Amino acid sequence: MFDSILIANRGEIAVRVARTARRLGLRVIAVYSEADAGAPHVAMADEAVCIGPPAAATSYLNADAVLRAARDSGAACIHPGYGFLSENAEFARACAREGLVFVGPPAAAMEAMGLKSRAKQLMQEAGVPVVPGYHGADQDDATLGEAALKIGFPVLIKPSAGGGGKGMRRVDDVSELGADLAAARREALSSFGDSTLLIEKYIETPRHIEIQVLGDNHGNVVHLFERDCSAQRRHQKIIEEAPAPGLDEEVRAAMCGAAVKAARAVNYSGAGTVEFIADGSKPLSRDGFWFLEMNTRLQVEHPVTEMITGLDLVEWQLRVAAGETLPSRLSSLKPDGHAIEARLYAEDPANGFLPSVGRVHRLDFAMDAADDPEAVRIDAGIAEGGKVTPYYDPMIAKLIAHGKTRRQAIERLDALIAGSLIAGPKTNALFLRRLITHREFRRGGIDTGFVARNLDELTRVEEGVRAGLIAAGLHFELDRAGDFSFDASPWDAADGWQLGGQRRIGIDAVVDGAPVAMLATWRGGDCEIAPAEGPPSAPPDDIRLVEAPGGVYAASGGLCLFTALDDPLSADHDSEAGQGDLTAPMPGRVAVLNVVKGDKVRQGDTLLVLEAMKMEHAIKAPFAGVVSALAAAEGEQVGEGAVLVHLEPEAE
Repeated sequence: MFDSILIANRGEIAVRVARTARRLGLRVIAVYSEADAGAPHVAMADEAVCIGPPAAATSYLNADAVLRAARDSGAACIHPGYGFLSENAEFARACAREGLVFVGPPAAAMEAMGLKSRAKQLMQEAGVPVVPGYHGADQDDATLGEAALKIGFPVLIKPSAGGGGKGMRRVDDVSELGADLAAARREALSSFGDSTLLIEKYIETPRHIEIQVLGDNHGNVVHLFERDCSAQRRHQKIIEEAPAPGLDEEVRAAMCGAAVKAARAVNYSGAGTVEFIADGSKPLSRDGFWFLEMNTRLQVEHPVTEMITGLDLVEWQLRVAAGETLPSRLSSLKPDGHAIEARLYAEDPANGFLPSVGRVHRLDFAMDAADDPEAVRIDAGIAEGGKVTPYYDPMIAKLIAHGKTRRQAIERLDALIAGSLIAGPKTNALFLRRLITHREFRRGGIDTGFVARNLDELTRVEEGVRAGLIAAGLHFELDRAGDFSFDASPWDAADGWQLGGQRRIGIDAVVDGAPVAMLATWRGGDCEIAPAEGPPSAPPDDIRLVEAPGGVYAASGGLCLFTALDDPLSADHDSEAGQGDLTAPMPGRVAVLNVVKGDKVRQGDTLLVLEAMKMEHAIKAPFAGVVSALAAAEGEQVGEGAVLVHLEPEAE
């Protein structure tokens, strides 16, 4: 075994790897960007090295800086985690040239599976079923268009390099193809440094099932069962579970056998995942699944496999990299119970899952409330007081639960999410609860389009509950402000009052940045706060309040709102934004500018594309009009709230 390890990553995966490395007695070296100086993975390391500015391209993706840190710190091996340099074959070769062991598969295996087009050809040769599509080298729009017509719409555009749903576009008609090809190329080039695309037949009701494989350097390959990752939004996984619902032993054997065959075809070693797409319109069958891609690294969702096997996959990555042989017992493992994982993101599901940034004022996971503390697990990459920044993926943590049955695992995960408190950026906590408790999800076997089809139901917030949280926050704020007390004498009130009547005062509140009108009513010494219009307040149980600068967070059951008293004197009267000004919803880079001054646009036209937190966000015209001014240029970095375009309404 090695004596030291450099972890070339950040966030929860860096913490996760460090935890196992420490248990095995390795000296842990962390790397960090200037934005991550106070991050948990830095604090728990024996040594930490700053490798550059906040942007990933100048820090975590800077191979030279990472290698220099490893060399200067005397590291024996490098664990790349996932993302960043984890599937970079040239980086693996550079590690070898420096005398460092790369904790991952051989560079040749990464290259073979890293380009989806080449990987599909290899799988066809190895007898692994693949989805019909175009995987050729000719990337001309006309060639891709002809291929799409031949395959038949709908088709799926995918970057040949990389994964994680980046750059993927569903296209339903040839008229949409040109714009989607351009967008997919941009995102592929930005995320993976390679704009090569492939086109595949879009499976209408796909299930995403993947197989965990583990190989050593002595020719041994085993599978560690499957994971179902069909709960996705924007082609990115949000819920993963093992075993897959509705997968019988015959189909499991076929899929796992195909995965082992795929790994052997590229002489794979270390931990990897072979991903399949299955036809979810009917029961899973031996001839109803196709090879999707192979991730030549540890997956985000590996904890669910660890929960049902009792293995530490990071430990086995290290043992394989150190030259150990896989023990024969691994080929005879049986899954123990059921495990399910939820990815807790800093994002706003009700606003198109727009990433959210800012300080985390309170982070409290309900581990103590679990009926079995050993059955739940938290993999977090941020601590209370830390910040979610616009530079990286907005994941806060992964919440994992295990049970003897799928139902028990789901109930434990729901309780864990419901009892946790995250005050700061918006999160998808309530959305996750809605998803895993949905009747169709509980039945098992949903397809990857489930979230999109049920988005309104999954993101809806009960207005009465929302009003109850606002009321709780206002009670706290009014009491703290001392504007009036709840047992104040009616003779002190400035409003109208009559004997035996009620005292009412209107309250102007600001909730998550938006104005809300509320009404305070006194009955005797009691005060009730409710919306001025709309349904009455329905205060949820176990409301928790977190005081923060300028207001208070009120949270319960996964919903958290920031409430403040409106102060007209604090308004930004010097703001340049006005009617018709389109502003940046978050810090980012203007990736594409589609208009020039004087252009006439229709409602819904994409005026520009903002790239932030590894995703593209289209800024669209809210009404038909004329572009009267541009305040940002293509390639420019802009801050949250910055004016981008001024649009004048079309004259009637």
